[in-house]
Amino acid sequence: MAVEPGAPARPLTPSRTRRPSKRATDLPYLNRELSWIEFNARVLHEARDARNALLERAKFLAIFAGNLDEFFQVRIAGLRQQVEVGTVARAPDGRTPGEQLAAARSRVLDLVADQSSIFLDLRQSLDREGVQILDYAAVPEHHDALRQRFHDEIFPVLTPLAVDPGHPFPYISTLSLSIAVGLRDPETKENVFARVKVPQILPRLLEVEPSRFIPIDQVIEANLDELFTGMEVVDSHLFRVTRNADLALEEDEADDLLMAIEEELRRRRFGAAVRLEVERSMPAATRTVLMRGLGLEPDDVYEVAGMLDLTALWQITEMDRPDLKAAPWTPVTPARLMPPDEDEPADVFAALRAGDILVHHPYDSFAASVERFITQAADDPDVLTIKQTLYRTSGDSPIVQSLIRAAERGKQVVVLVEIKARFDEEANIIWARKLERAGAHVVYGLVGLKTHSKTALVVRREGSGLRRYVHIGTGNYNPKTARLYVDLGLLTARPEIGADVTDLFNVLTGLSRQRTFRRLLVAPHSLRSGFLELVDREVAHAAAGRPARIVVKTNAIVDEAVIEALYRASMAGVDIDLIVRSACSLQPGVPGISERIRVRSIIGEFLEHSRIWGFQNGGDWDWYIGSADLMDRNLDRRVEAVVPVEDSEARAHLADIIEVMLADDRRSWQLQPDSSWVRTEVLAGRPGSIDTFETFKERALEQGAIAATPHRPGAGTGSLDPRA
Repeated sequence: MAVEPGAPARPLTPSRTRRPSKRATDLPYLNRELSWIEFNARVLHEARDARNALLERAKFLAIFAGNLDEFFQVRIAGLRQQVEVGTVARAPDGRTPGEQLAAARSRVLDLVADQSSIFLDLRQSLDREGVQILDYAAVPEHHDALRQRFHDEIFPVLTPLAVDPGHPFPYISTLSLSIAVGLRDPETKENVFARVKVPQILPRLLEVEPSRFIPIDQVIEANLDELFTGMEVVDSHLFRVTRNADLALEEDEADDLLMAIEEELRRRRFGAAVRLEVERSMPAATRTVLMRGLGLEPDDVYEVAGMLDLTALWQITEMDRPDLKAAPWTPVTPARLMPPDEDEPADVFAALRAGDILVHHPYDSFAASVERFITQAADDPDVLTIKQTLYRTSGDSPIVQSLIRAAERGKQVVVLVEIKARFDEEANIIWARKLERAGAHVVYGLVGLKTHSKTALVVRREGSGLRRYVHIGTGNYNPKTARLYVDLGLLTARPEIGADVTDLFNVLTGLSRQRTFRRLLVAPHSLRSGFLELVDREVAHAAAGRPARIVVKTNAIVDEAVIEALYRASMAGVDIDLIVRSACSLQPGVPGISERIRVRSIIGEFLEHSRIWGFQNGGDWDWYIGSADLMDRNLDRRVEAVVPVEDSEARAHLADIIEVMLADDRRSWQLQPDSSWVRTEVLAGRPGSIDTFETFKERALEQGAIAATPHRPGAGTGSLDPRA
């Protein structure tokens, strides 16, 4: 899309055409919240699946629990707020906020019961392998040592808080584990209540012998007499509170965005309670005290059988037991970025002058590609400028260290640090200040929009001119998640893309009001319209009898206008395959509406995070990758960048990725017309044999040291890009 001379100058603001003015009420929509819960159910299945290694199953239980925590902190908290203010607007599926809360609670109760059952089974299986999570009562031989440990390590950091007429109900922080203690005064015979917070600075599981653990909360409960001297301990029960953690920032009223975020982070700690988790054995009277103190109702209470807060299982997944884990994966250096010898690093710029490079993490090494790109730019005396967006990164990020080094060496370094990235705000503020101290130009995002695009630009002096090198990706510049998340990145020196990314940074850091770009599709303006135009083009091809097909891989698809466009394409004869990791509000297989649409989800060893669009275009396939999911927030309230992939080798690689994922029958699920998700191997009636993750590992190993041309053995269908 070319920039039109004399186009009206308007600021980059949220789109005002987020949804059609009148929704077609006869079209089917699946509820976003319930669809997300079903995604987490698919995660929970991996914890149940005995084909996974035991500590991998423990990891999936921890992921499930952490996912559910965030769901309550953000999504359930939002629904509760709508109910409290009397919102009557219905979701696209027709449910009111109250109806959504009720349906979500019903399904979560089932999954929490499943979680407890799976944990019990996993605990027994680990026990047989010599890894034990024991109850305090089961290890009397360790009681003396544990009591001493309690005195030495635990007692000094405990603060019991009483609740009585002289002591109001205490503030209880979000996601903290607490003990509700029932006490009796032997002198007055009065019953009183106290709360003891389980200290988060100490490990949840105390190792009493190698590979034998006791929950720290049970050690505290066994020694409550030391905390309440002279009182009779009647009973004790664990509970856990979840609070609203979504920022409610009024950016238009903020004079200083950085200070406003810091203030809002302080407020987050005191968000309204939205969930109370309790041990099943907790008596009704104790529950009532907690509900009153927290302002909660019975429907906000969730009973848990067994151990509360299974995010604690992350601790045992780190054990040195390779026999209980999946085989470790070492990412492979892409063939065209192989160093000429062990002592000389690869020249990324020379490789890009020879052609584009598409990297597929974690199969392709992030360190040898993206990190190397920024490191070389920081150290190259001919590099004048480095510009980059940072949405989430790690605490020891080599990329940020390279940016700091580049700034200290006098290069112009411009970094847009998105300090509104949920749950990473504090870390991003810290990095932003370090970059500023090094002399980098730091921009803290745009008012009203989150900058979610994954872009880096390097400007280098070459001969008598300048050349621009670019990375555009689907994932964050985070070396830790790059080993766990499946993402794509395009490294290129194409002039038009370099010019577009330059213009995008001028929008992000300056006063440019550019709305259209040469090759990029950028939210919140051209991305939505660009996607819809591509869909309509497939409709036109189908009407003319030409090949018409759409393939989309995304994390979520919930935007109404996008879904309606895909329904329209299906009704026009376009075949559509959607690979959606989490929430999907589109309902496939509905007669007369979505018969040509198939939806699948792949859950397994790595988290599928990449976004790919493919449009058959009458037989001349177009491919795109980028940062945006098909959600209204990505299309209308974020800065996102999606780039066309034009290199033939890179296009073939994308086609191959899609083929493998559509052929997967081991890790994939398929969404049915009745809204249920069913494993592909169940539908096939046989165990699956094609595992997406294992297939790409094998191919990365084959390709890494052989040649740049992809080797494509036959798991795929061979039905995509004819130019591959």
